[in-house]
Amino acid sequence: MPLFAVICRDKPGALQTRLDNRPAHLAHLKDSDCVRMAGPLVEDGEMRGSLIVLECDDAAAAQAWADADPYRAAGLFRSAEVIAWNKVIG
Repeated sequence: MPLFAVICRDKPGALQTRLDNRPAHLAHLKDSDCVRMAGPLVEDGEMRGSLIVLECDDAAAAQAWADADPYRAAGLFRSAEVIAWNKVIG
């Protein structure tokens, strides 16, 4: 099954939005059977984005998962990209 990277960058100054919606975001991750890896992008010691690796049937399924992320509904992201990813090492 293909892998997809979901790469999201937070809007500037949106740390509180991230913190307020983190429990719902983590539940979305844990309730899914397609998430293989996930974690925050950290800059200057502060969470400022997300990197999630999904294993889905196709790009449309990966995009649908990303669209349902509570962080997206909360308006946290400045940008969000779903792109096919090939695992080479690990």
